[in-house]
Amino acid sequence: MATNDVKRLRPFINGEFIESKTEVYNDAFDPSTGEVIAKVPCCTAAEVEQAIASAKEAYKGWSATPVIKRVQVLYKMRDLIEQNIDELTELLARENGKAWAEAKGDVLKAKEGTEQAIAAPSLMMGESLMDASSGFDTVLYNEPLGVFAGIVPYNFPAMIPMGWMAPMCIACGNTIVIKAATFVPQSALRFAELYKEAGLPDGVLNIVTCSRNEAEIFLNHPDVKGVSFVGSTSVGKHIYKTAAGNGKRVQALCEAKNHALVLEDAPIERTAAGIINSAFGCGGQRCMALPAIVVQESIADALVAKIKELAQKLVVGPAYDKASQLGPVINANHQKSVNDWIQKGIDEGAKVVLDGRQTVVEGYENGFYIGPTILDEVTPEMSVGQKEIFGPVLCVKRVKTFEEGLKLMNDNEFANGSVIYTQNGYYSREFARHTDGGMVGINVGIPVPVGMFPFSGHKNSFFGDLHCLGKDGYRFYTETKVVTTRWFDEEEAKKEETSTWDGTI
Repeated sequence: MATNDVKRLRPFINGEFIESKTEVYNDAFDPSTGEVIAKVPCCTAAEVEQAIASAKEAYKGWSATPVIKRVQVLYKMRDLIEQNIDELTELLARENGKAWAEAKGDVLKAKEGTEQAIAAPSLMMGESLMDASSGFDTVLYNEPLGVFAGIVPYNFPAMIPMGWMAPMCIACGNTIVIKAATFVPQSALRFAELYKEAGLPDGVLNIVTCSRNEAEIFLNHPDVKGVSFVGSTSVGKHIYKTAAGNGKRVQALCEAKNHALVLEDAPIERTAAGIINSAFGCGGQRCMALPAIVVQESIADALVAKIKELAQKLVVGPAYDKASQLGPVINANHQKSVNDWIQKGIDEGAKVVLDGRQTVVEGYENGFYIGPTILDEVTPEMSVGQKEIFGPVLCVKRVKTFEEGLKLMNDNEFANGSVIYTQNGYYSREFARHTDGGMVGINVGIPVPVGMFPFSGHKNSFFGDLHCLGKDGYRFYTETKVVTTRWFDEEEAKKEETSTWDGTI
């Protein structure tokens, strides 16, 4: 691609794209080709401050706008997403690398989050009690807080910032500054344009791209009331500690190593198909991927053989080719990281059933491709079976019993999701009750709930008190105010003036 074809991106602040004063621009790639498609500004500290100031100023009018009027913008936004679905899908596929159907699903999840936020007038309804005490009425209101910051990863460029964060935040009357991921900022910037077209006032939604140094401003700035983060556990811990230490609300959704327990009564073909989708979909670059299975020894050989058979049939290719079933990973550095993890697993003693490291797509030889990879006979001592690889790599662990498998899963430090494949109702119930996973699948490989339920990670997969989405989501973006009222007629008022308060209400 010629240099003059590479876009020079601009941050979106106070309703317009501004020229950044930074001297530092990072490359964003088309993972399918390996070509640079955009130059992404590392916004200055002053520009991040400008975005926060813009959001603070916009909050005054936006928070005073009735919630029923606020969600009218979201109704229009929903329509605009539908009208531009193909454009948004191609943009996302081109900058992220996930296959076309997966990219479309990413955009549709942003639409789903928008639809859930449209329910804000009902979700924000308060509570009241007449004669809470004799002659006293009490009302509870749910109110917005102010400016929020969203810090997002590269793996879901539409769903996370524009489905999990922005819609509910702004529906509840807040304003937001989103730090888009440097690798994939174009989807978020395009959504910002559509929000403006939908009638969102300037400053309510702002998009910046910057380094961790500038992002640190969000954690310390007195005008930022809360931070929503999705990313690595090490960064999530830091954000939680720092922002919460400064009195801010924090929800930090972090790494995962989701496991599926496969019992010997599970149907092989159907179970293998479910594992293929959850382990290799989106190139394994999702926090609800299924990168590890724990299978009873009696069916392990048959299940692994079927998974290999199905995995070898996956069409690896460029993201925007609708025939592709597995696209590339995000960039060359991550491709190397995943390849290194595969080698580490081999060095630790895992058995290679399928090796995708040498995958090359004809005509796209410079793309960042890794084919489906299966490592068998992974043991609890191996780091490859404990840590998040974030690539199309499946680790197979073998156990003798349900109890052994459940313990092995619960011994892991992460607990985003957990899955069981079985036809046995007793074991299904016991699994749901005793697994540490916050989102549980019973014969469901990717147990992500629909948006009216929270995304409920546990242990080192989440830090905070309120998860994103569902009722947790609206509670995160609102605070309660309780008003107690008492009225008197004239005679009662005179008696009240001369009475002595006994300390009761």
